[in-house]
Amino acid sequence: MRAWHIESFGTLTCSDVPEPVPGPGELLVEVRAVSLNFRDHLMVAGLYNPRLALPLIPGSDCCGVVVGSGDGTSTALGTRVIPSFNSLWVDGPLTDDALTGTLGGPVSGVFAQRIVVPEDSVIVAPEHLTDAEAATLPCAGVTAWRALVTDASVGPGTSVLTLGTGGVSVFAVQLATALGADVAVTSSSDAKLEQMRALGAVHTVNYRSTPKWGRAIRDWRPVDVVVELGGAGTLKQSLSAIKTGGHIALIGVLDGVVTELPLTQILMRAIRVQGVFVGSRADLVALADFLTGHPTVRPVIDHVGGFDDLGAELHKLSAGTHVGKVVLTF
Repeated sequence: MRAWHIESFGTLTCSDVPEPVPGPGELLVEVRAVSLNFRDHLMVAGLYNPRLALPLIPGSDCCGVVVGSGDGTSTALGTRVIPSFNSLWVDGPLTDDALTGTLGGPVSGVFAQRIVVPEDSVIVAPEHLTDAEAATLPCAGVTAWRALVTDASVGPGTSVLTLGTGGVSVFAVQLATALGADVAVTSSSDAKLEQMRALGAVHTVNYRSTPKWGRAIRDWRPVDVVVELGGAGTLKQSLSAIKTGGHIALIGVLDGVVTELPLTQILMRAIRVQGVFVGSRADLVALADFLTGHPTVRPVIDHVGGFDDLGAELHKLSAGTHVGKVVLTF
């Protein structure tokens, strides 16, 4: 079978490798579609974990079909499944041990024709979603779900600000809208903001034409929740936008990882800053159930490429020109 490998940081190669064999409690899954994350780009470049053991098959998100199984499993052959991003995080809070179970680093990932995963880490894919759509759920979808629902209990009457138009942010717009919240979005593109309004956003701000966008959001409404995807370069503005007692879901580092913060804003205004490292299998189950109950909420896919396009697509992903998710299929 064919698989992509990080042979050395900055070098991604595709080659023929032996097919993996499922052990007890494991499933052999034929991968039908994979979705790309900025994490994949960082992993290949050596910027995510420079101590990562190589060679490694990267990739965290996929949808596939069970074609084999080890002893002690009960999933029928032909079942369409989605592996959870973190095979060791079943439910509850994140633990130190669970940090070692993430697909695409340090665990061998999904950018291969066939993969082996623990049976108890997969869920059955929602029937109404295509392979490409289902492949977007484990990281981007679950991250948005955990930020909004598991950690922040977003619902009718609440307000949410999300930054940009990448995979997590677009999911946040769709999910928060479906949950009854009022959603605001920032972007540097008026065309992308128009797309977000079509998905349900009620307020948009172009952060290039409005450099003090945090104040502009606050003038609209001090928001209950910020889905913070920029990191160091945007957190001060997010603090300006959030209401006293509000919740910041700290997810991304697209605009840097080190910053100086006026801690008095967090302390005196009782702001909750919660790190979000994707989510558990229980979060994936809850998201899939929600989407099944809200079939009009479908993952937004910017475009679909082929398996051979991985290197070029990861390079383009870092430019941030896409809206929603980029997916590759076999």
